[in-house]
Amino acid sequence: MSNKKKYKGIRLIHVFLIFLSFYVIVVLNHQRNLMNTMKAKKEENQVEIEQLKKDIDALNEEIKSSDSLEFVEKVARDELGMVKPREIIYIDKNKPKNSFFDIFKRDN
Repeated sequence: MSNKKKYKGIRLIHVFLIFLSFYVIVVLNHQRNLMNTMKAKKEENQVEIEQLKKDIDALNEEIKSSDSLEFVEKVARDELGMVKPREIIYIDKNKPKNSFFDIFKRDN
């Protein structure tokens, strides 16, 4: 009689273990995808950090040289559009005009 009581089909514990295994596989796959995404973001941030460090170094060099006459002349020519006396400026008509408002367009 004890042999007749054995159930040879799928038991409830088997169903539970199958669902548990499936759940663990799904969670591990999701975590792996998150780790890959985080690694990619970390690499992008490292590249951005390196670029910002270079920019900071360039700005520090510019600050150090800001007392020189060459720097003052460069700012006056490039940013303020000043020229030396009796200097002739040639304007390329094929080049698009850079208006004052184009500066704001590039920043945004």
